[in-house]
Amino acid sequence: MKHYSIYFIIAASLILLSCKNKSHTITAEIINNPITADNSDISELPKIQFEKVEHDFGILLQGEKVTYTFKFKNIGKQDLIVKEATASCGCTVPKFTTKPVAPGEQGEIEVIFNSSNRSGRQVKTVTVWTNCQPNQTKLQIMCEIVEPK
Repeated sequence: MKHYSIYFIIAASLILLSCKNKSHTITAEIINNPITADNSDISELPKIQFEKVEHDFGILLQGEKVTYTFKFKNIGKQDLIVKEATASCGCTVPKFTTKPVAPGEQGEIEVIFNSSNRSGRQVKTVTVWTNCQPNQTKLQIMCEIVEPK
């Protein structure tokens, strides 16, 4: 019985070590070779540049609905496509166009925040998914909500 335990430990160690080495090799290849999954050069891809990635609404009365539009520019060499924008909370709704943004052109992500049933300091995140590398950008809105007197 002791022999089976020793064989099991050796086999498990070999499996774990072989998996670990493969992941390091893959990571090193990705870092040293900046090519995307479809074998295109990263420098040829679209690139998103936001004017700003945070907005503070300041002090809001509980129940107020406010909107802010984050503006961005495609500073890359191909059309930029916003695939999705998701909010960290149901009180925050992002809106965006699915129309491609050509190189040099601008686009917008509108964020609507509803302060109903909220109080105190609020920080909400909107994750924007694009066809850029990296493929996601995080935007933040914040505010301080006070109850009406």
